[in-house]
Amino acid sequence: MIGLGPGNRDQMTGRALQAIEESDIIVGYHTYLKLVEDLIAHKDVRASGMRKEVDRAYLAVDLAIEGHKVAVISSGDPGVYGMAGVILEAVQLRQAQEKVNVEVIPGVTSATAAAAALGAPLMHDFAIISLSDLLTPWDLILRRVENAATADFVIALYNPKSTKRVHQIEEVQQLLLKHRPASTPVGIVRNARRAGEEKTVSTLGEFLNHDIDMFTVLIIGNSQTYTKDGWMITPRGYRW
Repeated sequence: MIGLGPGNRDQMTGRALQAIEESDIIVGYHTYLKLVEDLIAHKDVRASGMRKEVDRAYLAVDLAIEGHKVAVISSGDPGVYGMAGVILEAVQLRQAQEKVNVEVIPGVTSATAAAAALGAPLMHDFAIISLSDLLTPWDLILRRVENAATADFVIALYNPKSTKRVHQIEEVQQLLLKHRPASTPVGIVRNARRAGEEKTVSTLGEFLNHDIDMFTVLIIGNSQTYTKDGWMITPRGYRW
């Protein structure tokens, strides 16, 4: 499993580039494969669409059992909402533990990419929560958000809003406002560390006035987070 990072070539690790070159077959979601299409033009590429993760996992494992070197592409980090877990489960279900050697190659994930654009909002304990309820019940997502809020974690939100999921982010805002003041800094980053990056620093009370979609990562500060000179900073606690 290979993590592409945010998408820009200079954000990929050397090991990720090497592993793509070493592979015979590339498996992945077609949108992510487009990010590296120049690197895989001479490869056997097996692309598929959304919600085909299990199919891709079985395909990759079956090809590896046949003796191929297979690269499964994930954006960001394959172990953070990526394909790493699905692949490892597929290996177990195929009972191929002795036949397939698995390597997980990490990549820059959206939370740290967005944080770098904003400054240093993740300098203390933080939680990453996806607001997509395709695989996780919405009431469980809300409970996780509330627990993170009451524990004063900085919170990074993935998949905050889509064309069909509009009210969820509004519910999350109201829930967070029960535990944090409306003045709490909120960083909004779209296309973090890839072409067309946009960033805005807002507040918990006002951030919904900005454009938010599935390419956006939100970072909600904790009780110590502040903004200065356009940067969003969460102090680590050093004595000056």
